[in-house]
Amino acid sequence: MKRNEEPTPEAQAEYERIGEEMASVGVARGKMFTSQALLLNGKAIACLMGSSMAFKLGRENLELERALSLDGAVLFDPSGMGRPFKDWAEVPQSGMEEWAGLAEAALAAKLAE
Repeated sequence: MKRNEEPTPEAQAEYERIGEEMASVGVARGKMFTSQALLLNGKAIACLMGSSMAFKLGRENLELERALSLDGAVLFDPSGMGRPFKDWAEVPQSGMEEWAGLAEAALAAKLAE
């Protein structure tokens, strides 16, 4: 997935919608790896990378496995250099209908730490 790609209007709108919904539980919008991110207590739980969204779901987690089973989903490699984070899943826009649920799962994983 391209690292410097601008999000499509649809991906941007869904990111914004999710951020607005999660604001009531303390999630704020900010930056991570120069990308737009959803943060809880200053720590990223999700970010918009081009027209994909990545979610920190935790290692060996059923939600991570579920996310990676989606068509086109991969372990999140923000550098694009073959060093993926083993607890993050990057889900393309084709799986956008799953983004809100994955954001909720990322929030739950962060709260459980």
